[in-house]
Amino acid sequence: MKNVSWLTSVIMLGVWLNGCGLPNGDVPKATTQAQTQAEVKKHQKKRILTTFTVLADIAQNVAGDRAMVESLTKTGAEIHGYEPTPSDLVRANEADLILDNGLGLERWAEKFYVNLGNIPHVTTTNGIQSIAIVAEGAYKDKPNPHAWMSPKNALIYVENIRKALVDLDPPNTSAYNVNAAAYSTKIKSIDRKLRTSLAVIPADKRFMITCEGAFSYLTRDYELKEGYLWPVNSDSQGTPKQIARMIETVKANKVSVVFCESTVSDKSQRQVASDGGAKFGGVFFVDSLSDANGVAPTYLKLLEYNIDTLVKGLQEN
Repeated sequence: MKNVSWLTSVIMLGVWLNGCGLPNGDVPKATTQAQTQAEVKKHQKKRILTTFTVLADIAQNVAGDRAMVESLTKTGAEIHGYEPTPSDLVRANEADLILDNGLGLERWAEKFYVNLGNIPHVTTTNGIQSIAIVAEGAYKDKPNPHAWMSPKNALIYVENIRKALVDLDPPNTSAYNVNAAAYSTKIKSIDRKLRTSLAVIPADKRFMITCEGAFSYLTRDYELKEGYLWPVNSDSQGTPKQIARMIETVKANKVSVVFCESTVSDKSQRQVASDGGAKFGGVFFVDSLSDANGVAPTYLKLLEYNIDTLVKGLQEN
């Protein structure tokens, strides 16, 4: 009797669950959950991942509040020889779009992308006329990757990012277009400031001597003469041969001021200044923004700080 009663209870419970469950007693399907998740993601803000902080700031200005942008590398990180971590792969696979610089900046990118799923990525230097590196060594004749250091090129970055966001997220096309136009106006203002500031510097004094060869595009676009210790940060830095060659250049051209960059040691360049009879004029920001409390927390601030540092150094000597 107990067995019969127990069996009856089980049957009644099954009937009750069936009647109180999904309409018509349907069994949930895995595809239903997947479709729901896809629908939710469709209406969420797009997640954009960039390879370094400077690019993230430019992209965020174009995206505005319509998309979320973050950098793969942290503030102060050296981008050239960066080694992605397992958590970077997780972040990348959660992104809707990855923006990179290209021109050989991210030497690790090809291997990194192989380990990703079907995540689209866009190279933001498309359309920029590259400059070949002339220094001896592993980078000879390869494109200089630091195209963003020239405000003129920055306008191309903005346009490439605008197109990428519009393609990814058509419903917010109008916002992306407006944001890109407003941001480009600010970059053009900095371009005018740089040209005006340099116009008062005698032509024979317009030397930009730095640690890394990160300013080839800026010196080309603004009629400056360039010199550097090494072409790219991941190359040999501050070797005796590099230092001796730069001291000779400084003396031969009567260069009065030399500079370095924030992500590397300035020891070698200070030696150049001392032995070459020049002044050390300070550091520029190139591969990374500063933190929020620093002098270059945004790309526009980076450009303005570099311009002020350069012009001040040239005017004082």
